[in-house]
Amino acid sequence: MPKAVTLIRSSSLSDVAEYAYAATAPAEARLIFLAGSCPLNHDGTTVGVGDFAAQAAKCIENMRVALADAGADLRDVISTRVLVASARQPDLVAAWDVVRDAFGDHDVPSTLMGVTVLGYDDQLVEIEAVAAVTD
Repeated sequence: MPKAVTLIRSSSLSDVAEYAYAATAPAEARLIFLAGSCPLNHDGTTVGVGDFAAQAAKCIENMRVALADAGADLRDVISTRVLVASARQPDLVAAWDVVRDAFGDHDVPSTLMGVTVLGYDDQLVEIEAVAAVTD
């Protein structure tokens, strides 16, 4: 089945960004709006307390499950927002490196941002995503 997502890179903008600057999906695509993926085990406990990279990895793992349940996978994601509970850039980068590596060459448009707090005990990372598929 052909993928609905087309990533757009701009030669007019910096090539330092590790993601495409835009993405499109055709009008007939079904959009999937995921709840923020959290670093939670099945029993609700937080994974990797104090570890930004471990929490980002669990968020990606949980995102893969939610995408599969919706009939999609990471290559169907059209955009992400990575939220990191820290004011320290190295902490944001630690989480981002995991996300970037998980997506590989499907480098979707993304926003990485530091926030003051997230919703679960000991939570440091949350990843929001939108996907598009053609059925």
